[in-house]
Amino acid sequence: MSPLRTAVVGYGLAGSVFHAPLISAEQGMSLDTIVTSNAERAAHARARYRGVCIVPTVDELLADASAIDLVVIATPTPDHAAIAARTIEHRIATVVDKPLAVHAVDAERLIEAAAAAGVFLTVFQNRRWDGDFLTVTRLLSEGTLGDIYRFESRFEWLNPRPRPAWKTGTSGLDGGGVAYDLGAHLIDQALQLFGPPTEVYGELLTHSPGAVNDDDSFIAIHHESGVRSHLWMSSHVAQRGPRFRVLGSASAYTKWGLDQQESQLASGMDPSDARFGVSAPETWGVLGPDGDTSPVPTERGRYTEFYAGVVAAITGGGTSVDPRDAVAGVRMIEHLHAQ
Repeated sequence: MSPLRTAVVGYGLAGSVFHAPLISAEQGMSLDTIVTSNAERAAHARARYRGVCIVPTVDELLADASAIDLVVIATPTPDHAAIAARTIEHRIATVVDKPLAVHAVDAERLIEAAAAAGVFLTVFQNRRWDGDFLTVTRLLSEGTLGDIYRFESRFEWLNPRPRPAWKTGTSGLDGGGVAYDLGAHLIDQALQLFGPPTEVYGELLTHSPGAVNDDDSFIAIHHESGVRSHLWMSSHVAQRGPRFRVLGSASAYTKWGLDQQESQLASGMDPSDARFGVSAPETWGVLGPDGDTSPVPTERGRYTEFYAGVVAAITGGGTSVDPRDAVAGVRMIEHLHAQ
């Protein structure tokens, strides 16, 4: 079959660092169109992706909807649901960057509309293919840790850099803040590992002067399985905690540092490079009790599998991320903001 003709809507961090490079590396897809009204970003896109059509608006993209097989929505979070509703209405297969929507009711409406129209819909939960998350998944499947008591997961850093205007100016209730941004990943990972929640507790805090959304948040989940997940997301951490700490009845696993695929993509590394997703031994996590730990090789990160799955699902031979998985996380964050 011919490659899926793909348009990326938005060319900020998500569009330029994640989606465009991964789409270009997937043989079953072609990057045909990028939607951005920013002149500097448009120039960057033209220089990197020769022959790609650049249009300034979604209206212009959809004016010739028959020329596109798949739309990837990589815009600011508050715009996700409205744009996805339009692409579904035009019967175009749709990938939405996380979170699927700001409000659970809107996420459910998108899923219902896609099902009614027979349109493919999925959510970009690429962190399911982080190398360290794949390592945790493997250790759990092998029973190496015994019965799990607590799962700790962190995205933390100290970030003095200016943030995009929409991130600084959008309230938490409207989709701004680290809970919607990073929490969408951490919650998805926890629910994938340990199942649905019975109780949720959260602290969505703000430290930056004049900020209108959370920049230092903590979410605790008590899963039906009995496991407790403790999730931290913050841009105000001068000393980071471990990326993962998993405590079980037989052993424990601790991993420091973020998966390297984002930094590799940001540096311009092609996802087809043999080094892509490979972790150096000095970054591996450790297994065992204090005083008797041993390094555990980190699984190779595989972001490329997301779009390979999209192609397989659209062409009838596979599955992708179920958008219904995203609703629980959106509902959780929405509930915590409303408290």
